[in-house]
Parts: sequence; C-alpha cells; structure tokens
Amino acid sequence: MDANKPAPIARRFRGFLPVVVDVETAGFNPKRDALLEIAAVTLTMDEDGYMQRLETHAVHVEPFSGANLDQRALDFTGIDPFNPFRMAKPEREALQQIFQPIRQQVKQTQCSRAILVGHNPSFDLAFVKAAADRANIKRNPFHLFSTFDTATLGGLAFGQTVLARAVQAAGIEWNDGQAHSAIYDAERTADLFCAIVNRWRDLAGETCLAPLEECSEEGGDSRSGGL
Repeated sequence: MDANKPAPIARRFRGFLPVVVDVETAGFNPKRDALLEIAAVTLTMDEDGYMQRLETHAVHVEPFSGANLDQRALDFTGIDPFNPFRMAKPEREALQQIFQPIRQQVKQTQCSRAILVGHNPSFDLAFVKAAADRANIKRNPFHLFSTFDTATLGGLAFGQTVLARAVQAAGIEWNDGQAHSAIYDAERTADLFCAIVNRWRDLAGETCLAPLEECSEEGGDSRSGGL
C-alpha cells in the first residue's frame, strides 16, 4: 500500500475509522453509574475492500468515587466490582489503555478520527464520553455523536435486531454462556459488522470505496452535522 495514500478502510468510510466497542456497567446512567468493563476491537480492510477483526483491547475498570452500583445490573453481568482478581484500573488509566492503540491506527490509516461501532451504540458512547470527562481526557479519539449501529444494520441485512440472533443469522457462532462480557460481545459485534460490510462489498463492488480525494476531508464535527 502506498504510504502517501489513505488505507482502504479510510476510503470506505470517508476518512472515519470504525472501532467496535462494548461496555459493561453498573446501571444505565453514564453520569451516575459505574463503568466496569470496556473492550475495543480494531478492524482492518484488505485492498479488495473486505474487512476482518484486527486486535482486541480490553480492561476492567474501577468504579469512580461515589459511583452508583445497581445490584440488578451486577446480577445481570455477573461482575463483582471489588474482586481483586479483576485487576481493575482507574478510569483515566483504563481509557488511556483503550484510546492509545486507536489513536495509532487512526494515524496509520490516515483517517480523520475513529467512529464507534456498537449494538445500540449510543449507550456505549455515552459511558465512554462520561468517563473521559471525569478523567479530564481531552483527546477522545471517537466522534462525539456519530456512530454505526449493528442493531440497525442487522435489521437491514438479516431481519434481526437482537445481537445474538443477528450474529447467528450471519452464520457466526454464538455462545450464551460467554455473552455479557465486554470482550465477547465486542468481538461478536465486530464479526457481525464485518459480515454486513463484506456482504455489501459483494453486492456493490468497488463502488462502495470513496474517491481518495474525499478521504482527506476533515471528519464532520458538530458544526458540519457529523457524517
């Protein structure tokens, strides 16, 4: 690949780098409830426009000072926030561990910034943004409000909006016993996203790759209306 040209993944998404994220939390309120786990899966695209998983980055997170811990949420995920074997890290350290490889890939692919991919991703993005604000992290690599939603895409491609059903409809193995951990859900969501993108590549051909000159445009911000 020419080092002076954007990578195929930048061409495919107009300069945005899709990164699949899943969080596990102690409730539904990102400002009040604790962030407990976060996993991010980076993706790669070959010269023919087909995507696959690249790397998985994950970390257990310490509840922030004064965080609410809803017992119903803990029972659902099976997480004990104070189990020492979690090796949990404070929010700032945890987020830096997740953000660093994403920033590196944004630079390597000549993308303008990352865009969060998730299953109902507004939930995940809200917790990431709230934690970044508490940790006073100024360089959040993700677009602040635009996302790619595999619930919507799964409904379009396979007629299924529930993650487990969409994954299985795509021909991908699903294990109920491993679900509701950030790593497992993020990796299956990444597989689903790649399957949908690759299916569209087969249908649309090379027309799904944007012209190179469009990839150098600055990613949409709040003033330009995002994507």
